[in-house]
Amino acid sequence: MAAPLTATAINCSLSSRGRKSSTDAMLAVLAEHFAAHDVSVADPIRIAAHSIKWGVKSDEGEGDDWPRIREQILAADILIFGTPIWMGQASSVAKLVMERMDAFLSETDDKGRMPSYSKVAVAAIVGNEDGAHNVASQIFQALNDVGWTIPAVAACYWVGEAMGSVDFKDLDHRPRKVNETAKMVAANAAHLARLLKEAPYPG
Repeated sequence: MAAPLTATAINCSLSSRGRKSSTDAMLAVLAEHFAAHDVSVADPIRIAAHSIKWGVKSDEGEGDDWPRIREQILAADILIFGTPIWMGQASSVAKLVMERMDAFLSETDDKGRMPSYSKVAVAAIVGNEDGAHNVASQIFQALNDVGWTIPAVAACYWVGEAMGSVDFKDLDHRPRKVNETAKMVAANAAHLARLLKEAPYPG
């Protein structure tokens, strides 16, 4: 039997509160498929609901909630990075998270490994406009720069009609391709995370 793994999901929606967002809905799709691979996914962290200061350090001082969220992210084997598409790009909240992770570059161990080394990251992306590939490229390049490992088929996304009124969370039926992609994302990420947990990067 495969060793159990853990995943932290973050929701980089612009909204700090209210009903479940489409990003939550896509994160739930991935959590469902991760469960089939003995990966326990904690409740998503709604980033905008916390007081996270702008900056590029792991702790920006009094009132900064990032150190606690950073700890939750790094305690897991897998990061599920969820973001909506705004103006064809990852949300400003997503960019805030990526900028805060820039601190990893100077937080290496005695073998030159950042705290995210040997941990896997995947993405959950939703929007009512084109841009999913652009958002994935932004996220994955940034995350790889700060030490995360990106598996094959690492992004699950849904893009609705441009300027349309139907959101992913409002769909009557889950699209077949979304389900198939989520299944592959979960399988590949779990497989890679287990390999890296047993044999971390040597540095």
